[in-house]
Formats: sequence, C-alpha cells, structure tokens
Amino acid sequence: MELTLLGTGAPLGLPRPDCPCAVCALSRGPRARAATSLLVDGALLLDLTPGAALAAARAGHSLVGVRQVLLTRPHDGPAVEMPAGLPAAGRVPDGRELTLISGHRVRAVPMDAPGTGYEVVSADGERLLYLPRGGAPAGLPDDHRVPYDMVLADVTGRPDALARLRAAGAVAASTDVIAVHLDHDAPTGPELDRRLAAAGARTVPDGTTLYVGEYHAVPDVPRRTLVTGGARSGKSVEAERRLETFPEVVYVATGGTRAGDADWAQRVGLHRERRPATWRTEETTDLVPLLAEDGPALLIDCLSLWLTDAMDQVGAWDDAAWDNGGRRALAERMEELVAAVRATSRTVVAVTNEVGSGVVPATASGRRFRDELGRLNAAVAGECEQVVLVVAGQGVVLR
Repeated sequence: MELTLLGTGAPLGLPRPDCPCAVCALSRGPRARAATSLLVDGALLLDLTPGAALAAARAGHSLVGVRQVLLTRPHDGPAVEMPAGLPAAGRVPDGRELTLISGHRVRAVPMDAPGTGYEVVSADGERLLYLPRGGAPAGLPDDHRVPYDMVLADVTGRPDALARLRAAGAVAASTDVIAVHLDHDAPTGPELDRRLAAAGARTVPDGTTLYVGEYHAVPDVPRRTLVTGGARSGKSVEAERRLETFPEVVYVATGGTRAGDADWAQRVGLHRERRPATWRTEETTDLVPLLAEDGPALLIDCLSLWLTDAMDQVGAWDDAAWDNGGRRALAERMEELVAAVRATSRTVVAVTNEVGSGVVPATASGRRFRDELGRLNAAVAGECEQVVLVVAGQGVVLR
C-alpha cells in the first residue's frame, strides 16, 4: 500500500499565518507543513485540504484516480475548493465499513473527541490506522490485537492515544508510527525528532511517499535514560514526556511527604497533576527491588533525594560517623543501586540534579553531598543508553 503525505501539519499549517512564535519562524523550507492529508494508492484521499491537487503534483501524483474522499472531522479551516473530478467528501459513521472499488476496506474507528479515525486495509492485507487531530481511540475493532503496520496520529498533542494503542496490542515494536497534525506547540527540527524517537515515532516532510508494510527501522527507544539538570530546569517534565506514550508506568517518588512543608506539598501536587491518570505512584527510596522485578516502565524522581536518604541512613552528615564506616557504607549502597540499574530488564528513566556547577557549598556536609552526587550521577550515566542534560527547558543529548 502506497501512502503519500500531502501535508503533515495542523489545519492552519506550519508556519501559521502571521504568527510571531519561534517555532513558526523556524518552520521554513523543508520544515514547512501544510494541513495533514493522505493519498492512499492514488485511490483514497483522507482529509481534503487547500492545495491538495498541487501538493499531489509536487509529490509526483495526481488526484484523477481518487474514488473516495473521507474527512476525519468537520472542516473548520480555510475554504477548500474541490478539485475537478473529485467525488464529494464525507465521513463514515463510527463502526461502519466501506469496500472501495480499488479493493481497500475502510473502517471508521470511534474517537474520544469530535472526529473519526480510519482503519485502511489493502487488498494484500497491509493495515494502517489514521487518527484525527486531538483524538484517541474510544474503541477498536475486534481484530485490533493484530498490530497495525503503520499508524499516523497526533503524537505530540495526544501521546496517550499511542499509549492506548500499545496497551491494546494495536501498536507493536515493528509498527511504523508517523506523527502528523504538527503545530507550533511542538518543537521543530532535531528537537522534534529527538522527542518523537523517545516515543518510538518519527515524522517525515510533506510530499513523502511511504509503503505500508515495507520494512523500516523504527526509532530505537532507549531502555535506560538519565535526565539531569539544575533546579527548575524542566528535567522532570522531560522525563515524564519520555514515557507519556507508554501504556503503563510506575512513578517512583523518592521524596516522600514532608509534614508542614507547604512549598513541598505544592511541588508534589504539580507533579501529580501532570502525570497521566493511568500511572501508578510508589513513594519509596528502596529502588533495588523495583529494578530487579519485571514490570512496566519506571520513572524515578529523583536520585538526589535517594542519595539524601542513603546519607541519612549511614550518618554521612556527621564527620566522625563518615570517617568511621559511613563512607564505606554509602559506597556499598551506591554500588548496589548502580548494579541494579545495569541488570534491570525494565525501561527506566531516572531524574537527578546537577549541583557541582555553582557556588561551592560552605559546609563540609554540603561539599560531601555534592561530591557523592557527582559520583552517583557518573556511575548511573555509565549504565544508561541515553543521558540528557536539561538547560532552560531544552534537552541536550550528552549520549
């Protein structure tokens, strides 16, 4: 099944007309995107957008052979002039199936938001799923546990849609996931590619022709990632974003609760509001057993608080206790944690702090914490496939 993406952007395109934002300013040339529209085998057009005929011509195709035009949602963008010879555009009621003269079977998939998704099966059995902007499946066909060969969805706007498909078995490791409906609320260029790769997805320029079912090396999702950065740098958001397309996540909060600390309670509340409702929270510093178990992905936030607790346990804040066995006891705890990270079979994203780039702590215990955290970060980073430094909300891949 041949699929040509006539556009991959939001309804107003990218850059948006008269928008002064940085993403729109950078979305020029090959990064510019027209409203999302797909041409399937020259016979089926999914979403009719302004300039569709010209976009097809630029991609080396024609709309002359189109026998069916289907919309995913009511048209609310710029006025569209119907190219001569195209059949009238329409939508298929949820759950209904069409068989086209070209041999394609099209089934309407209900969404949890206004709009319709379409499952398209070719005469040779290749299967693709196309979801509307801002939508996630509210129900899947009975045969959904056979993974789709390709899924095109609003990955940046509705990452939970991909999580639902993975949970249902409709997206597997071999499924080619293409991000469409891209707007200026997502980054552009290499940063977009990096974020999508962390979700096992990718994007392509307008006019690209893909072949559904053809082998393509899907993005390699790092199994272990360390996210580091300074205070309020955005490292926790970066870590959460990396797992938002996973069907199940265990959020490991190492900070626990602090009675009477209103600022801490506010921070914890903000983190909870950001997390998907499907994530489970564990408040513990006992990380080794969690890493040793099989199970869903772990988000550990954060190693700095784990180290604080470990130093409490060995009396590391007291100089005498530190010299009288505390140093050795802490080293053993750190070695045990690093070994667990090395051996774990789970997907892990761990958050930590960078504390050695600023003012030298005034106390011996503060310098001790800084030094031990630097050692811990380096050791854990050595066991991770990817290490990301977050500065001013921007992720810089160190490895």
